[in-house]
Amino acid sequence: MTPTLTPPHAATTAATAPELAPREQEALRHIAAGHTYLQTARHMGLSKHTVAPSLRPIRAKPNVNTTAEMTRIAIALGL
Repeated sequence: MTPTLTPPHAATTAATAPELAPREQEALRHIAAGHTYLQTARHMGLSKHTVAPSLRPIRAKPNVNTTAEMTRIAIALGL
């Protein structure tokens, strides 16, 4: 039997992930793919200052403080 490592936040599923608008999902998808806010803004045709507010509903969740944690949410949502 191989030991399985489970992060402390592994219980996050699509059911516990925040409901996101299509624009928020798109921004999250770009960030989770490793793009910077500037690159995300350019892909979406926005100002880089508009990307951060698109991600606020995600960052407002408990235990979501880093890009890695946002990426975990994106995976849970199937983005």
